[in-house]
Amino acid sequence: MSATAQLSDAAKRKIDRELTKYPADQKQSAVMSALAIAQDEHGWLPNELMEDVARYLGMPSVAVYEVATFYNMYNLKPMGKHKITVCTNLPCALSGGVDAAEYLKQRLGVGWKEMTADGRFTIVEGECMGACGDAPVLIVNNKRMCSFMSQDKLDQLIEELK
Repeated sequence: MSATAQLSDAAKRKIDRELTKYPADQKQSAVMSALAIAQDEHGWLPNELMEDVARYLGMPSVAVYEVATFYNMYNLKPMGKHKITVCTNLPCALSGGVDAAEYLKQRLGVGWKEMTADGRFTIVEGECMGACGDAPVLIVNNKRMCSFMSQDKLDQLIEELK
């Protein structure tokens, strides 16, 4: 395992804080938090890193892979510095979500799950974000929700993230 694909001491301390939220014999309950912490530190989740998370939580590697592959918030390959997840479910699609996604793809010169040449951006399709009335909606790096994303607001966001 390479040094870049291991949990750091700082990540382990953060995971340890998450573990206090669960009974001592239920460490696997913190798997989603542990994966998010590992991804925040490394940018994505290579197999070696997921195996390290599994060892740290005392659970089978396959159980960690199952979680990481089920949810689209986890990056299983390198992504741009800014992952922009655009909701294209039907309510958002009918309210401009697909148009916003197409505009972003054209503006950045990439398709779904592709990274811009400068490594700054990746656009991914997302499931319902629970804000249908605010469509088009997107999330930046799994943490920041942006609503009512017109072309002007998309341009402003891209410039801000550069």
